[in-house]
Amino acid sequence: MTKKNNGISSIRTVGTFLNGRACSDTLFHVLSRAYDHPMKPEERAIMPLAGGIKQHGYQCGMIWGATLAAGAQAYRLLGPGSQAETKTIFAAQRLVESFRAQNNHIDCLEITEIDKSSSTMQMIMYFLIKGGTIGCLSMAAKYAPVAFREINFALADEHIEAPSAPVSCSSLLAQKMGISDMHTAMAAGLAGGIGLCGGACGALGAAIWIIGMNIQKERGVINLWKDDAFNSRLDNLINSFLKTTDFQFECSKIVGRRFEDIADHAAYLRSGGCSKIIEVLADE
Repeated sequence: MTKKNNGISSIRTVGTFLNGRACSDTLFHVLSRAYDHPMKPEERAIMPLAGGIKQHGYQCGMIWGATLAAGAQAYRLLGPGSQAETKTIFAAQRLVESFRAQNNHIDCLEITEIDKSSSTMQMIMYFLIKGGTIGCLSMAAKYAPVAFREINFALADEHIEAPSAPVSCSSLLAQKMGISDMHTAMAAGLAGGIGLCGGACGALGAAIWIIGMNIQKERGVINLWKDDAFNSRLDNLINSFLKTTDFQFECSKIVGRRFEDIADHAAYLRSGGCSKIIEVLADE
């Protein structure tokens, strides 16, 4: 019998992962299906966020995928604007903390002990000898129903006040890159290193995702992992970003602190915070 929790099937989650997916697009796919709104181009574009941004080892791709799914549902319920963006950030905060509660860590490197710099032998040790693939499958199956519940709770909360725009650095970037109101709302939760947790820059993650969607539209590319031009463009994007941030990936290190709350982050943006980073990413 298929185990179901809040409309999420654990067998479907595992099956999605085994069907050539990454952790990031697996969570987005399963959650989007649970809301009866599959979004294939957006789903494919999330793949490079697996492994903590192109396997750099930062926040697990499951968190990125779940957060973008939360933004999509917020937009369906609330439309464009500060209210949807604020609730998406609130959902992202809950998604991060629930993932941490289940897995003790949120960064891929801390969970798997491998990243982009790991040797072939380290990869073999993790995936074949230590059963890393099974571990990721199990994490996804357990996290998906929790993520669905956390998103629904956050979006149902009527006591969240929305600050005046701009609310989110990642949404501000999305606007500058000229994408739709829906995609702008979807990107909102990535702010401040996903839900203001201070991890790897949410604006960078949003830029990677947006470029992935644009490449699909412009050139009909479906498998972004195997597209050399796309991967080269992302490498250039990341290099430009790192030069701008004094070679720091994490929001808390770039800004010098973690944001206290959504209003604190919005005030920082209104004062011109992260404007140079956003301009560099939007220009790539």
